[in-house]
Amino acid sequence: MKVASKGARKRVQQELFARSRKRPRMRKRAKAGRKPKGARAGSRHKRRPEVTPRCALHVVMRVVPAVGSMRRRSLYKAMRDATITAALRERIRVVHISIQRTHVHLLIEAETKLALGRGMQGFQISAARNINSALAVGGRRRRGAVFADRYHLEVITSPTRARHALSYVLNNWRKHREDQRGLPSTWLVDPYSSGISFPDWQELDGRAFMWPMRATYDPLVVRRPQSWILREGWKRTGSISVHDVPAKGS
Repeated sequence: MKVASKGARKRVQQELFARSRKRPRMRKRAKAGRKPKGARAGSRHKRRPEVTPRCALHVVMRVVPAVGSMRRRSLYKAMRDATITAALRERIRVVHISIQRTHVHLLIEAETKLALGRGMQGFQISAARNINSALAVGGRRRRGAVFADRYHLEVITSPTRARHALSYVLNNWRKHREDQRGLPSTWLVDPYSSGISFPDWQELDGRAFMWPMRATYDPLVVRRPQSWILREGWKRTGSISVHDVPAKGS
């Protein structure tokens, strides 16, 4: 029996070692790597608070800088279509919404934390898909993230906080001085919000009808609140005027 030389055995061992180091190329796992920082970071990744049907939920979704200003007609329509989808799916109830240049405010209700998570995931996917379609260039749909990786959530359990949240969301445009710019400055309520659908403005007290709606305006689709705190409870702490300006620090 022929025995291989020492040099031949060494070459065979080197070849086997080299082959064992070669591994198939793996596709990059989604959301792998370091967590985003700066404008894309969103909220801190901490445990979400518990959610019950009696609570009101204030959600803030940050938009990535690449999207640009959200206060454009095409992106308003994209968000409106997303509110229609949310209403049809019924995982969450979008009670009010306010679209600002770099972020979106939502007042919502959900039965459980699981329903909130699934509802918000579906809403963000729907909104992002619509927005990327609206931002198409040359017939080519935009690709990439629309919202920061995590939304901010505040669970509201007191009438005082509920009134503050309603006023803050519906009058947020006055905080950012959007009421002094362009066409929206001719409106009494923010046209990029669901303010036109809010029946409890102080200025409507004693009136049989709400303000007339312009024929060319399609309002954002929201639902009437089912929680006591958003339906009646907040009224115990005062009224809400269309002229209220939320504090900058709040």
